Formats: sequence, structure tokens, C-alpha cells
Amino acid sequence: MRIVIAEDSVLLRAGLTTLLEAFGIAVAAAVPDAETLLRSVTQHRPDLAIVDVRMAPTYRDEGVKAALVLRQQWPQIGVLLLSQHVEERYATELLSTSTSSIGYLLKDRVADVTEFLDALRRVAAGGTALDPEVVAQLLQRRQDPLVRLTPRELDVLRLMAEGRSNQGVAAGLNISPSAVEKHVNNIFTKLDLPPTDVDHRRVLAVLRYLDG
Repeated sequence: MRIVIAEDSVLLRAGLTTLLEAFGIAVAAAVPDAETLLRSVTQHRPDLAIVDVRMAPTYRDEGVKAALVLRQQWPQIGVLLLSQHVEERYATELLSTSTSSIGYLLKDRVADVTEFLDALRRVAAGGTALDPEVVAQLLQRRQDPLVRLTPRELDVLRLMAEGRSNQGVAAGLNISPSAVEKHVNNIFTKLDLPPTDVDHRRVLAVLRYLDG
């Protein structure tokens, strides 16, 4: 099995390379960003690509976008995404293209070497490897996205639905405006409302709350 690794952390990239080679798995390339990943896959045509979800330059979704390109251009190449936290939107986006040769694991799972190597082999062979926490949150998301919000975030969203500004929410909950802004951003993330030039996220969040 030949693998290409795309991971922005030098230590994790080197650690993965050492680990895999110790178990007889060839690492064709270990690169720090999505652009170099795509070039490396074109050059080496590996069996599997291990891809970090967030990489330079914005550290948002470069890895996911690269993974989608890989799935489109080389569907026979397995893709295993690694993430520090569960990113439901990214997992859903990737799984919507195909459920074969796909994996999504939390980086903590790499600590279990046997489990990690088993996931690699399963994805490279055309199977699926999903972290239990990813599965749990995807199932939760199917039920009601509002259940992902904390009680405080629900309080903030309730006051937003009443037409309060951030200052008004801050006064109503006796918290700082900066804390409100943080809660609002968390709400947008958990309700899968990314920044856009055509939609008003605050209005969409309120509509989801009222619908729920």
C-alpha cells in the first residue's frame, strides 16, 4: 500500500510517516498543504491519501476541498480525513459524493495504532472508516440541529429571534458583547451556516430556531 500524507503539523506529519513505514507501508509523499497534495497524488497515484481537514492558508476547509477534487478525479484512490474536532458539515459534504473508499477520523484516534492501521487498510480496499463521534453527531444532526446548541447558545438565539441586536442580547443575558459574538459564531457553525455574500446568516439562524 502506498500513501500520500497532507498534514500542516510538522510533528504529526513526521510521526505518521515514521509510524506507517515501521509497519511496511510506503509513504510516497508527506506534504504540508492542499495544493502540494494534489500535485503529489497526480505524480504518485497512491492507494490512499491521508488529509488534514484544515490546512494553510486559511485553515478552514482546504483539506475537504482537496479531498472532493481527489474523489472527482481519482475515485479509485481512498481518502481518509483527519480532524481535531468533529466537523459535521465537512463529513456530510464528503460522504454525499460516495460512501466507498472514504474515512473520517479524529486525530486522537491515531493514538490507537491497531485501530488506525485497520482503518487505513479498510479505506484503501474500498470500504468506509468513520469515527464513532462523527457517526453520533451525524445522526444527531439528522434529528434536529438545534440539539447541538448549548443552553447559553439557545438563550442567545431566543433573544435574536426576538429581534435583539448583539448589544441587546448582552444586556438581556448580562454578558459582554464579545461573549455574545462568540456565541453567535458558534450558533452559525453548529447550524451549518457558513459565511456567504447572498444569505443573511442571522435571519437564517432565527428561521431554524422558529421552525424547531
